[in-house]
Amino acid sequence: MATKCGKCGPGYPTPLEAMKGPREEIVYLPCIYRNTGTEAPDYLATVDVDPKSPHYCQVIHRLPMPNLKDELHHSGWNTCSSCFGDSTKSRNKLMLPCIMSSRIYVVDVGSDPRAPKLHKVIEAEDIHAKCGLGYLHTSHCLASGEVMISSLGDPKGNGKGGFVLLDGETFEVKGTWEQPGGAAPMGYDFWYQPRHNVMISTEWAAPNVFGDGFNPADVEAGLYGSHIHVWDWQRHKIVQTLPLQDGLIPLEVRFLHNPDAAQGFVGCALSSTIQRFYKNQGGTWSVEKVIQVPPKKVKGWLLPEMPGLITDILLSLDDRFLYFSNWLHGDLRQYDISDPQRPRLTGQGKRVPGGPQMIQLSLDGKRLYVTTSLYSAWDKQFYPDLIREGSVMLQIDVDTIKGGLKLNPNFLVDFGKEPLGPALAHELRYPGGDCSSDIWL
Repeated sequence: MATKCGKCGPGYPTPLEAMKGPREEIVYLPCIYRNTGTEAPDYLATVDVDPKSPHYCQVIHRLPMPNLKDELHHSGWNTCSSCFGDSTKSRNKLMLPCIMSSRIYVVDVGSDPRAPKLHKVIEAEDIHAKCGLGYLHTSHCLASGEVMISSLGDPKGNGKGGFVLLDGETFEVKGTWEQPGGAAPMGYDFWYQPRHNVMISTEWAAPNVFGDGFNPADVEAGLYGSHIHVWDWQRHKIVQTLPLQDGLIPLEVRFLHNPDAAQGFVGCALSSTIQRFYKNQGGTWSVEKVIQVPPKKVKGWLLPEMPGLITDILLSLDDRFLYFSNWLHGDLRQYDISDPQRPRLTGQGKRVPGGPQMIQLSLDGKRLYVTTSLYSAWDKQFYPDLIREGSVMLQIDVDTIKGGLKLNPNFLVDFGKEPLGPALAHELRYPGGDCSSDIWL
């Protein structure tokens, strides 16, 4: 699925070369049954997204996990463009960490990309014993050949933002990436940029806080994240913790794809802000609010005002556009970030059932895919119809010249019609890599 050349490894040499890659033909996405009332394991769905295929917009394969109530969530690769120069590496395993069971499933997508199969299960006990971590979230491959996965908590569900390190060949648990005792108070997402010797991590809340649903009192009690952490990439330790102005629950973090860039963005869910972080001349880091989505006054809701709840963000590979989803307001937005300090709104998508949540952009930037499930316990609380009817996957056509978004009326994958009952579909991945899984060195 990757480019072929003399001594190349997986992925592409640069982000701009990746934009010239082949059009996506299939998509992998985890589907969740936890909290839906269906007693069945979560599974990895393979969806045909090739308009020329007779199976277009259909789930063509389902790989059930061997356990119940894992809460599959995000996924990553055994290797990616960070290993482009290593011809011994191949992007053939999809990593599926579980946000609630703390297991890690390693899925073989190389033998038959259209029919993945389970390669290995890393049990929670192994991670607990070797790392003292649990409740796993983001998976990134490293240039060292290792795989790194962020945690949200310790084995008992208290907040602990550490990182599990796996061998990229055997998938044995090696221990923690961070120095002993050096975990952040809370964890969620992360992105590293070796040219600036930096990694940025974010924080949601302790699993014991968010696990069963959202309680506004927990916000008042300061139990949700409001900081980002700056790590020294070589020394594996926190060097700065930056408080966010109007930045409650910082979730997805994205550096600009250009590996020379010393800036990026983080989406703050509850305050509905986009924050820009950047490196100062002296080598320290700062953060500033660059986008604010105003709340809406509502009646009969948890709070007097309803935030947009920015739950996912991503950047086009040429670093021109930023996209994010307002899960509660029910819209998608596109901003021109040619001037990163002054993003300019250029497109806004239409309301969709359940609210747009996870997003993924095609390599060429012309197609934006979206699913509608956030996390099963919060889905059940905020969008009970999602539990009854299942989530959907939609596709938005993107104007990459002038900016603009338009819903593709001919594309719909309805996970309400799955064989075992309505399912909650989450994050999307293409076999050849995408805008949020590849990091360039």
